[in-house]
Amino acid sequence: MSTLPPVLTPLSRLPDFDPRRVPVLGTDAALPPVAAERLRPEALQQRFLNPPSWAPEVTHERRFADRQPAHASVLVPIVLRDDPTVLLTLRTTQLSTHSGQVAFPGGRMDDTDPTPADTALREAEEEVGLARHRVQVLGSLPLYTTGTAFMVTPVVGLVQPGFELQLNPHEVAAAFEVPLSFLMNPANHRRHAFEAEGVRREWFSMPWMDGADERFIWGATAGMLRNFYRFLSA
Repeated sequence: MSTLPPVLTPLSRLPDFDPRRVPVLGTDAALPPVAAERLRPEALQQRFLNPPSWAPEVTHERRFADRQPAHASVLVPIVLRDDPTVLLTLRTTQLSTHSGQVAFPGGRMDDTDPTPADTALREAEEEVGLARHRVQVLGSLPLYTTGTAFMVTPVVGLVQPGFELQLNPHEVAAAFEVPLSFLMNPANHRRHAFEAEGVRREWFSMPWMDGADERFIWGATAGMLRNFYRFLSA
């Protein structure tokens, strides 16, 4: 007889919990960064056209929501700067899930979305005003199941520069770009662990200084980026 995992309190709702203050157990500086030539547009296209044999490192989080699973998609938008970047958002604090956290543009799949890629493109347009004609979809990474029971498909796309973002103020507090080379260097992947309600939970973080602002990338977003690293370095 199978049993469901216990329903846990979201870390963000625990009293006085701040992921920035959880000690760093270490980084993975011993692992090699993805070579610069593998981060160029042509190399990324070829990687998705001829994927290697590999396995994602992080596929699910411990469940902390007693709800029906739902499909969702996020867009991993790689902006084609001279040094390619990843466009990320800071979610507003009034959202019901993952509020105040750094995230990819994305959300729940609608019945009218033909594919996960359509969900990601629609959500990116609705959240930050990124027109879908500016995005060349390369492919998808494996499903990532969040603690809120969303089964997320990360859709990777190349974005032509020159766009003007229009943020949805109800969902997005800010948008910013992080160099892909920074995110694909395991020396910047910090490991954390925290025990609450008798359960140990672990995650990665990849803090990035955006001028004077620290953008604390952690949780599901960091987990999906870690999988992207494994995919590109395989």
